[in-house]
Amino acid sequence: MTTLPTGAAMLMAAGLAFTTFTSTAQAQDASCEIDRPVMFAGLNYDSALFHNAVARFIIENGYGCKTDALPGEVVPLLTGTGKGDIDVVMELWRDNIAEAWTKAEESGNVSQIGVNFDDAVEGWYVPSYVIKGDAERGIEPMAPDLKSVDDLPKYVELFEDAEEPGKGRFYNCPSGWVCEKVNSGKLAAYGLNDSYTNFRPGTGAALSAAIASAHKRGKPILYYYWGPTWVMGLYDSTRLEEPAYDKEIFDALKAEDNPTKATASPQSTVTIGVNNDFKKAAPNLIKFLTKYETSNALVSEMLAYMQENEEKPEDAARYFLKQKPEVWKSWVPENVAKNVESAL
Repeated sequence: MTTLPTGAAMLMAAGLAFTTFTSTAQAQDASCEIDRPVMFAGLNYDSALFHNAVARFIIENGYGCKTDALPGEVVPLLTGTGKGDIDVVMELWRDNIAEAWTKAEESGNVSQIGVNFDDAVEGWYVPSYVIKGDAERGIEPMAPDLKSVDDLPKYVELFEDAEEPGKGRFYNCPSGWVCEKVNSGKLAAYGLNDSYTNFRPGTGAALSAAIASAHKRGKPILYYYWGPTWVMGLYDSTRLEEPAYDKEIFDALKAEDNPTKATASPQSTVTIGVNNDFKKAAPNLIKFLTKYETSNALVSEMLAYMQENEEKPEDAARYFLKQKPEVWKSWVPENVAKNVESAL
């Protein structure tokens, strides 16, 4: 990836130790195009780890190659891809791309070869039962007319902040995240500062825990979040309407302290990037990676499986390959698919 959808980028870990993903079986009738491990950018957040695990399993078992991954932060890993230390980056956020990648692309050292998913989302959400109710859980609709951020002043009591009675609570990103700045600007531009507290959890985990707790208890909550994530996969949420995305206004939200206009966040396209020397050396692997295509909903579903079952990314990859053959078999030739199935 290049950067995450605003706040999600802060979930990165900074470790730079090598990790090795060992497959259970090596395809005996496959012949790898290169005589060294294919090196992946080990972006240390769930969706990238999942994609790495899927691609590595297919490359190891379907094409007979060895693979490896280098964990780290975005900029060093993208810089490393430009230098040839990294071969594959499974998530490049095209609408918020890092300067390190842009420079490497302009120098002719890297390429974007395909779209992993083109419907990454972020915005302001409420549990769907707040609007529609949930008959199975005995939950009546709490705000059936809530559709837009413009409706929020009418529902201050519903989202009441226990620490500031008389005001609602909006769950923002942790301080320091880009999305915290954007959301704070939106609160001001939408005229909500007087009616809602701008609550910033201490960590991303604290934000997801608050959302999970409210959903499990059937309580109302107003929050920012993004997908694909396990939160979006596990909990039925409704995104509140905002003015149509405008790049100029959105960029101003990140730069201005008291913006007067706000806009919806963009729906992001996430591509797969490779080093160009690797691209020339491994045309069959490039064909596979170019065809590799998922979606926000599919990845969120897999991350939800991973979260609920406390599985590792490698386990979620195996689950995906077993459960979704109609998806991944379109990425590879028939003989490669057979090798992968044999390894499963």
